Formats: sequence, structure tokens, C-alpha cells
Amino acid sequence: MNLAAHLNLNPNQLHQIPELPNTPWRFILFTLQRIKWWLVIILALQIIATFSAVLIPYSLGKIISIITQSDFNQFEMSTLWAPLFLFIGVNIAEVVFGRIAGFMRVYVAPFQRSWVSSEMFAYLQHHSQRFLNQNFAGSLATRISETAMGCNMVTWAIIFDFIPVVLTMLFSTILLYFVSVELALFSCVWSVLFLFISYKLARKSQIYSRQFASARSETVGRIVDVVTNLSLVKYFARNAFERHFLHQYLVKEVGAARKAFTYNEKLQLFQFTAAVVLKVGILSIAIWLWSHQKIGVGQFVMCITLAFAIISEAKNISRRFLDIFEFIGNVENGVRSIIHPHDLVDHPSAKALVVEQPSIEFRDVSFSYDNGKNIFDHFNLKIKAGERVGLVGFSGSGKSTFINLIMRMYDVNQGEILIDGQAIDKVTLNSLHQHISYIPQDSSLFHRSLADNIRYGRLDATQEEIEHFSRQACAHEFISKLDKGYATIAGERGVNLSGGQRQRIAIARALIHDAPILIMDEATASLDSITETEIQKSLSYLMQNRTCIVIAHRLSTVMNLDRIIYLKDGKVIEDGSPYELLNRPNGAFKNLWDHQSAAA
Repeated sequence: MNLAAHLNLNPNQLHQIPELPNTPWRFILFTLQRIKWWLVIILALQIIATFSAVLIPYSLGKIISIITQSDFNQFEMSTLWAPLFLFIGVNIAEVVFGRIAGFMRVYVAPFQRSWVSSEMFAYLQHHSQRFLNQNFAGSLATRISETAMGCNMVTWAIIFDFIPVVLTMLFSTILLYFVSVELALFSCVWSVLFLFISYKLARKSQIYSRQFASARSETVGRIVDVVTNLSLVKYFARNAFERHFLHQYLVKEVGAARKAFTYNEKLQLFQFTAAVVLKVGILSIAIWLWSHQKIGVGQFVMCITLAFAIISEAKNISRRFLDIFEFIGNVENGVRSIIHPHDLVDHPSAKALVVEQPSIEFRDVSFSYDNGKNIFDHFNLKIKAGERVGLVGFSGSGKSTFINLIMRMYDVNQGEILIDGQAIDKVTLNSLHQHISYIPQDSSLFHRSLADNIRYGRLDATQEEIEHFSRQACAHEFISKLDKGYATIAGERGVNLSGGQRQRIAIARALIHDAPILIMDEATASLDSITETEIQKSLSYLMQNRTCIVIAHRLSTVMNLDRIIYLKDGKVIEDGSPYELLNRPNGAFKNLWDHQSAAA
């Protein structure tokens, strides 16, 4: 069975939202679906290995019984062959079957971990912008990693630690029954009480483990947040402030860690005490039985050896119980943090958006963020196919919200938005975004090569096409001067490039995307005047035969457009061509133009 093949998804699966359980144990069981037959084989091998281990004291007892009961002068070696071969055979079987199971785990475990990461990452990608804004990116990434590792560790701790302990207790009790009912009864009662009390105490430990995992995840999120903005920290000389700020979360994490570890030590204390009780109990009963000639020396040795075997396994379970519940706590944190119902999902009957005439219409739209004050209230607006529209207005007027609603980053509270007569909440999100090219004001890049960042607009683009559109975006010249050219790594969020260089990469990415609707949010704001003039020519070419929406604070960038919409408090207060608005006496646009001209 080729497990790697299970990680290869067909194109339909890539666009599907995984259906993931939202409780820890159901989620862990869900992760076992693709490896269930491997688990059956591994479990069978572990059962054989455990049974072989329990037979070692039995065979050793037989050997000792034969030796101690035989007269040295009349001893026949042939009487030892059977128990001796059994002793050798079960020792070999324990090692061979145990290691085969171990090697199979080495093959299967990485796949399970990778598959969990893949499924949770896919689920996270479909969360809305609202959800992403409310959570630290670093914290979400950490929880995906910890959930994948937690599922992995719980699975193998149960198979390689918990189940062998239970089987060792069971098989040992059965062997003791054939020696003495008293020994078997004592072993049975001790085993049941030990497992029950250990489970109860470990369940309590889970609460503290979950609190510790949550505190640790929050601390990591804070560290990632500061590291991401470390240049800002330096600009304002806030190193001491950030260290003090982080200290508050570290104190919380230390407190949670102490509670978790203290309770873990109490659990360890119980289990070591229980081990002493078992050793003393088995030894006392065995001595009593031997003194009354109810068992021989060989059986006595077998009983004591079995007791130590149980204790050895019990020490493992005491440690693994704690690990299991710590990892369950990690899984629970990840599941609770990420596996929520998605705010934005495709309608059950959603179809792919088909655009022939890329018109845009806001029809009686009302919208607010998190049930706050309405940004738009019964808002109506039509943009014709092929029309080039500039959005202007002061900050907070609703320009960015207007763009976010077109791209369906949020759902409207009332009304509908249509593209080419199709309501965007009735078409698939993927098809909607495939028909929109977006150039943001703050152009984020992946920590990948420049070629890969440009190719993100169209994944099958050739190197020649990448260079062609880079020239149109005035990016080819600076890329060619870099040591590695298009293979240069952009750095996290494009940190290795200047703001203007990042913006040119973003423009090339939008050019290569070649969508019928183009949205630009201050696309040339980070460019110098000479480069902006050059890129404006490329953008004029890019705008041809497309519906374009341009957000601009610098009004000179919208003077060549067909139409300008002036927004204020979510309302259109002026609408017309640049010439019309510029010649409207005391108009809002004219006043803003005059103000910018005077400032220049």
C-alpha cells in the first residue's frame, strides 16, 4: 500500500472543504481512517510481541522448576529442551514482532501527521477574513502543527504503550490463575484499580494540560506578532516595552505549567506507591504459598518476574497517560480554535460564475462589521461592463469595504451584489475570485522566488510570460539586476524588497492573472513619480476591455478614468466623469482637488 499516494489530491478535492469532527476524540478517530489497515496489522504484531514477553517468565519458571526438582546425578538434559526452546523462541518473537511493528510505525506515522496538517490547513483556508482578523496567524499555525503532532502521539501511545500494558496485566493474571487463585485475584483487583484511578487522575490532569497548551500557544502568537513587526519595534525604540509586554504572557504560561507539572507529579506519586503495593503483595502471597508447599521454586520465580514485568509496563503507562492527555489537550485546543462553522460558504446550489459582460451592481445593500453601525445602508450603485471607475473619499468613507464586499470577503446583511447579473453569494467563491484581479495597497508576497510570486496570478504561466508581464509592470529591470534574478527569494511578506518593488511584483501578478474585473487599491502609492508615470501606461493597457475600480487618495491617478464616485459615510455624494466633477462649483471632488493642488 502506497501511503504517499493518499496525499495526492485530484483537482476536485483541492477545492473541497474537508468535513472535520469538532471534538478531540472524534477528530483523532477521523485521522485513523486512511491508515486503519496498517493499524490492524501493527496492533496484531504488538499483541503477539506482548504475549511473547509474558511467556518469558513462564518459560523461565519451567526451566528453574526442572533444575530444582531434579537430582544432579540423574539429571537429563533432554527434559530442558522444550522450556529452553520456548524461552529462546519467545525472546526472539518479542524482539522480531515488536521491531516489525516499530518499523511499520516509522513508515505510517509521518503520513498521518502530514495528512492531518493538510486537512486542517485546507479547512483554515476557507475561514472568512473576519475570523482571520480575530486570530493571530502564528497561533493558528502553531495549533495546526500541535494538533497534527497530538493526533500522532495519542495514536501511537495507545498502540505501543497503553494496549501492551493492559495485555500484560491480562495475560499475567491468566498465568497466575494457573498457579494460584489468590495470586490471580490480587493481580486482577490491583490492575483494575490501578488503571481506573490512573485514568481518573489523568483526566483531571487534562484540564491543567489544556490550560498550559492554551497559554503556550498564546505566547507563541505574541512572539510571532512582534517578530513580524520587529522593524516597527526598532523604529520606535520599544525593545524594553515589548519584552515587558511578552513577560505578562510568559508569567501566565509559567503559572499554567507549574499547575500542570505539579499535578503530574501527584499522579506519578500514586503510581509509584501502587507499584510498591503490587511488589509487596505478590511477594507476600508467593512466600506464603511456597511455605505451605503450594508452589515450587520455579513458580515462585515466575510470579515475582511477572510482578516486575507488570510494574515495568505500569511505569510506562504512568508516563504515557500524562502524555496522552497533554496531547489530547493540544488536539482539543486546535479543534476548538479552527474547526468552527465557516462564515462564508458556497450556496448548496452555487454554480461557477460565468462573465461575458463584467458589470457590477449593488442592489439595496446594507452592511456593518460585527453588528455595529452600518457602513452601507440600502446602498445602490451600478457599474457598467468595461467602465473604469475611481473611488475617492476620506478614510472611513467605505471605499475598502466596497472592495471587500465585491470580493465577498464578507457577506452583506441585506440586499445583494451582482456581477454580470449573477448574485455573488449564489456562485462559488473560487470562480468569483478567478474573475477578479486585485492589486492591494500593501502588497504582501510569499517567502518564495519572485517568479513564483508573479506566477501566482496564473500557475501555468511560462517563464517567458512572466518576464513579458514583468516588463509591462516595470519590474523586469530591477529583477534582472538582482544576483539570482527571478529566482531571488522575496522574504517573509516581501521584506527583501522595497515597497515600490513589491508593488511592481503585485502589478505583474495582476497582469498575468488577466481577469475581466480589475481592482486597484492605491496600486501606485508606493512608487516614485517617474516609475508611476511608466506604470500608468501599463495600467492603461491593462484596463482595456476590463471593468476597473481604482481606489485613490492621489486624485491625479483617476483623472483618465471614465467615472469618479465620491463616497462619504457609505453614501455616494458625487458621481460623474472627472471633467464634470472638476467643473462642478463647490463640489466635494473639486474642493478635494483644489486642496491637493494647493498642497502640492
